[in-house]
This record gives sequence, structure tokens and C-alpha cells, in this order.
Amino acid sequence: MGREFIDGNRAIARGALRAKCDFFASYPITPATTILQEMQASLPDNQGIAIQAEDEIAAIGFCIGASMAGRKVMTATSGPGMSLYSENIGLALMCETPLVIVDVQRQGPATGSATKGADSDILFSRWITSSGLPVIALCPATIEEAYELTYHAFNLAEKFRAPVIVLSNKEISMTRETVDLDRVKLQPVINRNRVLPDEAVFLPHAFTRPDEVPPFADFGGDRVTRHTTSTHDQAAYLTSHPRIIQEMIDHYFAKIDSAAEEIARVKTDFQQDAETLIISYGITSRSVAVAVREARSRGIKLSSLVLQTLWPTPEKAIRSAMTGVKKVVVPEMNMGQYRREIERLSPPEVKLVGVAKMNTQLLTPQEILEQGTVL
Repeated sequence: MGREFIDGNRAIARGALRAKCDFFASYPITPATTILQEMQASLPDNQGIAIQAEDEIAAIGFCIGASMAGRKVMTATSGPGMSLYSENIGLALMCETPLVIVDVQRQGPATGSATKGADSDILFSRWITSSGLPVIALCPATIEEAYELTYHAFNLAEKFRAPVIVLSNKEISMTRETVDLDRVKLQPVINRNRVLPDEAVFLPHAFTRPDEVPPFADFGGDRVTRHTTSTHDQAAYLTSHPRIIQEMIDHYFAKIDSAAEEIARVKTDFQQDAETLIISYGITSRSVAVAVREARSRGIKLSSLVLQTLWPTPEKAIRSAMTGVKKVVVPEMNMGQYRREIERLSPPEVKLVGVAKMNTQLLTPQEILEQGTVL
């Protein structure tokens, strides 16, 4: 289509369509509503279905059911909707159901400032369900990344049979930029590994090693398959046997954690001999890019690490980036949610400085440099 003037929500919808999404359901909520509108306008012409559900619980339930029947699915919401999604996200994790969830974050808590931005759900996305099962969460910073990472989220969901969260932000999703999405480089589309037609024995959660991803059988096909939200064995039969329960939990963990480095996506801008590193994500990384240029123009050596994968934590990239630095600055549009993760990985000799702001306004390059004591 060439160059066009679009916002992040439309780019997210386009990324989903490019990934062959053929089912979408959500409930209107600022600032995610235009994703619903875009999918309603586009999916019927692409042999897909788009539904405005009666509420958020119904929306994610529709998506899980459609995914179980073999569809590629997506839903979109904001903070209050994520709260209502939480129980069904646990179901998707337990049943190993591919699902893309777009969370266009806004300032909270509760209703908060519904039309204002913040990165409110960073920790919530990680610990959204009981038992602490690992999740995959990606975080775009630009219109192009909103398109690319949504597309990539579908590949991850299909490959790992798991829900994948795209953590957008009101400022990304409702801001227009001139972009050429045709120039964005994408990996080939990944479709879920399905059970072979001549496979004699089928178990819905079959694995021989904990990190294996079981093949999938669509509901409504020629095989009887089962899904349950209760503890179960590889055949999806309910069980209360402690050994089997632990084996299943170990499996849910291992298939994501063992692939953490494969899932990790970061952008680096390192300067030789820099003693200060800024670690950022999402919309704030754009202010960081300006701050880095400003500091370097003043002769200050400064490095930057931008995280596109937030969960599982890209530990190797973070530890490597901190090698040789004396100070790490972590600016966030919240009260320091991801800073805690950096603290966990930081060597004792590195000074960690958080720059926290949650008043609905973007962090400016000057605030990052001054509050991060870079200047």
C-alpha cells in the first residue's frame, strides 16, 4: 500500500490480518475500541469473523472457543478489561490455547484516566493468573513495531500453544504517523502443529520432555479431544495425583522458559566505554533515544537497551548490557514496575536509578537525563 498516515491501533489490526487472524472478539473500551472497529470492517472480507461481545468475559471466552476450533484469534482491551480477562487467561494457559491479547494500556487504577496513557499493566501482565505460570508479552514503541510485534505474537502463540500479550499504550495506539508497512520485514507465518491424520494415539497434552509443545487437534474435527480448566493429565482427564500435577506444571513452565532466549527481542545502541546504561521499553524508549543523542552531543557517553520482549525476561541481553557500566537508569510511565526485574539481575556494584512518572504525561528526554542524574 506504500506510505500511509495511520495510528497504532490500525497497524495492530493490519498485523493480525497479515498473520492470518480469522477470528476477533472484544468489548469496546478506550483506547482499544478502534481495533474492534477495524477488525469488524476488515475480517468479513478476509473470510473471518469479528464479534462485539456483551462484555469482556464473553469476548475472551469466544476467542478461546474459536481457537480450540482451529481459528487464529485475537482480542483487544485495556486495564479494566484485562482484570476481567484474568480467569480465562488462566484457562488458556492450562489448556495450552493459542491466543493473542492486545492490552492498550492507560492510566489507572480502576477507571483512572480513561483517555490518558501509562504503562500500568507491566507487572499485571506477568502475574495475571494464579500459580504464576510464565507468559509471553511483547511491547512495541512505534507504529511499525505495533504492526510487526502483533504479527510476531501470532507466530509465538501458534508455536508455543500459549496466550501472548501485546502491551501497547494509548500514546502508540492513538497517535498517527506516516509509515510504509510493506517495508517491515516479517518472518514466515507459523501455523500450529496439528496431529497427523494417521496418528493412532492422541493425547491433547502429549509430551515426553517438559519443554515439548504438544500437537493440536481442532474441536469439531475427526478426533475426540478434551480441554478442562482443572488439573489434568496428558489425556486431559482430571487428576489429583501430586506427581502428575507437578509434571504438568513443570511442562507449562519449561516450554516457555526454555525458549526465553529465542523469544527475547531487544534493540541496542551501545557506546564504547559508556558507564551509564538506560534500559527502557515501549513509548518511553522514544524519549530515551532523544535523551541519548542529547547527552552524546554534550560529550557524555551513554548506552541504551530497548526491550521489545518483557516476559519472559530477556535476562541474557540485560546482564550483557550491564557489563562494565556503573549506573543503570530505568525510566517508566508507572511507579517502577519493571525496575524490580532489573534490580533482580543487577550486579551489586551497579547503581540503579528509577525515573517514575504516572501523571498521564509522557516522560521527556530532559526528565530522563536530569532525574536519572545523567547530566
